[in-house]
Amino acid sequence: MLEDRPLRILVAEDDAALSVMLSYNLEAAGHLVMPVDNGLDALREVTEWKPDLVLLDWMMPGLSGVDLCRRLRMATVTRYLPIIMLTARGEEQDSVHALDTGADDYLVKPCGMDVLHARVRAVMRRSAGRAATPAVAQAEDVLTFADITLDHAGRRVSRAGTPLALGPTEYRILLHLLRNPRRVFSRAEILAAAWDDRIHVEERTVDVHIRRLRLALNATGGADLIRTVRSSGYMLDDGKVA
Repeated sequence: MLEDRPLRILVAEDDAALSVMLSYNLEAAGHLVMPVDNGLDALREVTEWKPDLVLLDWMMPGLSGVDLCRRLRMATVTRYLPIIMLTARGEEQDSVHALDTGADDYLVKPCGMDVLHARVRAVMRRSAGRAATPAVAQAEDVLTFADITLDHAGRRVSRAGTPLALGPTEYRILLHLLRNPRRVFSRAEILAAAWDDRIHVEERTVDVHIRRLRLALNATGGADLIRTVRSSGYMLDDGKVA
């Protein structure tokens, strides 16, 4: 499994003391670490060094972590690159903004190293390692509903023939909904399907990723096929009788 081998981790953090601490602890855990102190260097190293995961500071000189995260999510080769945002901002709206930007997870600085290692393991399981879990291994190669097509073998999603860019979490949620169209799923059920159950993720996080999934699916101008069922959850529904 990916989490059992050393990871190549890019640490993009302009606080020198924190960067040293993060790098030391990650290297002590057996990982390979590339520290950088600005967004432009981080962008270059993502291209040249090709990390397995990025720890990305919210605010950096040259190119902010938020802007860099957006760029990485827009590029095909880094669309699914696991990203954990590091931020000194602990307000709920800031964590939601980090997730909306495309981060897979976020940590409020300062954080304990045990928490850091747990989040790294969890994000890697949810992204590259997720294909080994039973729910995904049993998924059909190609799933369709209305004009949405998900090619699981190629990890490609399209709508009405137009390719869509989805983050890894949105991809897993859509996969789950496509395997069970017209069925209502609670937020807790979506959490269980799309996140690792060994870490705590609040149910409101589901709403953030559903909103991002909606935006991606509806970017082509098609009808909104994700239905919000008040006090119950979400479902894929085209309004037709099954």
